[in-house]
Amino acid sequence: MNSFDSVEDLVLVAGATGGVGQLVVGKLLEKGLKVRVLTRNAAKAEEMFNRRVEIAVGDIRQPATLPAATQNVSHIISCTGTTAFPSARWEFEQSPNLIEWGITFLNPKSSEAKAKNSPAKVDAEGVSNLVAAAPRNLKRFVFVSSCGIERKNQFPFSVLNAFGVLDAKQKGEESIINSGLPYTIIRPGRLIDGPYTSYDLNTLLKAKTGGKYGVVVGTGDTLSGDTSRIDVANACVECLLHPSSSRKIFEIVNQGQRPPVINWETLFSKIE
Repeated sequence: MNSFDSVEDLVLVAGATGGVGQLVVGKLLEKGLKVRVLTRNAAKAEEMFNRRVEIAVGDIRQPATLPAATQNVSHIISCTGTTAFPSARWEFEQSPNLIEWGITFLNPKSSEAKAKNSPAKVDAEGVSNLVAAAPRNLKRFVFVSSCGIERKNQFPFSVLNAFGVLDAKQKGEESIINSGLPYTIIRPGRLIDGPYTSYDLNTLLKAKTGGKYGVVVGTGDTLSGDTSRIDVANACVECLLHPSSSRKIFEIVNQGQRPPVINWETLFSKIE
């Protein structure tokens, strides 16, 4: 028996217009599930999803906007996030000049203080706000986190965490775990395959798996490598259909030859 046992079930997707979020919404709709998206831009969401979803205008950084968005939802999938390194997506209060950019890289904390969309604002504070607004009878809270949470002092994760993205995601994870809500935390590796929404080398090179590589899951934060956004989205949706994934944290990467069909039930059954 999966967690969708009522025609009244409604899935809220936060970060729905982002790379993974778009795919999550699409896969939920493919399965005939009712979807509400949390967005700051209703017009963009309406165009993107062709009016096939409910739209809740809100912002996880603004707690007052969340109770209406979470009302009557049975599941929440959080695909929110920002870039690991300072970029336009951090929404600086004013555009830094070259000297200020230099100071930013020498003193990461100074950049966060001037940014409205830093990892601390989104992955830590924002996720905590979303957890606080979630219905107490929620069936599952799914959070897209990151590999390396437990290896922040090891290369390459020490570089990735230079501006605190892994610290922030860990705080987000902790707020979910401590909430008492049923949860699944998914830790992908470096995201590849479109939609391309991040400002990194992967975006410039349009790295893709081409559907050739298998899906590997693990626990204990031991895996490294690339992860297709497509497979992350699949994991977000499929975990809701398998009780064995509840209250679990797992990493996911693409490795080895891809089988004709990914057996998610078998993958989830291996998670300790």
